[in-house]
Amino acid sequence: CPAGGCPGLAQQDIAPQESIQSPQAGRSELRHWPVQLHLINPGDPSFDDADLLICADCVPFAHADFHSRFVKNKRVVMLCPKLDSGIAAYVEKLATIFSNRRIRSITIARMEVPCCGGVEVIVRNALQRAGQSAMVRVEVVSIQGDMR
Repeated sequence: CPAGGCPGLAQQDIAPQESIQSPQAGRSELRHWPVQLHLINPGDPSFDDADLLICADCVPFAHADFHSRFVKNKRVVMLCPKLDSGIAAYVEKLATIFSNRRIRSITIARMEVPCCGGVEVIVRNALQRAGQSAMVRVEVVSIQGDMR
């Protein structure tokens, strides 16, 4: 990365576009960058009045309709409770977001495998640390891509 940091870390909004790959391809519903929890700035004001999608890394690869079902109209936060390091930092960062921003809703999208239950644990611990009691909707995707 050049002096001053990696350009991929810069927060940005993304305008909707029609898919140019093929008529059958859907379009991306992602409206912000970055999405990886380690890279997200918890002070970003775009979290105010946001509907959050807190998603396990594998879900977009397993669920074919990920963008239209999960991403549309949401701020996306991605993580892996099994492979990522710094889980305590994840709890702290989410707690900061929950404490300092007005979050409308939280949806967790996770895989059916037991380790993915860690996403729920992280979110619930962060809510408790923030003194918040937001409703959390959990969506579970099978390894075949079906909803459970």
